[in-house]
Amino acid sequence: MASFFRNAIIKNIGTVPVECMATAANSRMTIIGMSIANLTEGIVLVDIMLKDDASSVTGYYGKNLVLPPNSSMRVVNGGEKLILSTSNTLYIKTTVSDSVDAIISYVELI
Repeated sequence: MASFFRNAIIKNIGTVPVECMATAANSRMTIIGMSIANLTEGIVLVDIMLKDDASSVTGYYGKNLVLPPNSSMRVVNGGEKLILSTSNTLYIKTTVSDSVDAIISYVELI
């Protein structure tokens, strides 16, 4: 099984859930770092959701996370990992349009 270290950069996330990461039927991903930056002058609330496409179940990894103005937060850090199994999708949304950028570091297993 091959392993690839990668980064995903997702810009201008807003009030509509944005698909940030998705695994195919033959792959898995391990998220080893996730930073979210507030681009606005106000407080933004952030939701991070994980959906299992096989069972159509969606759960929150983080809900209404408070992100102060012009700051960033590390959502996955310090040795913590988030596993995306086959047919999983990670979404991020906020309470303000075009308010945050996300950088996700991950290992893709194919």
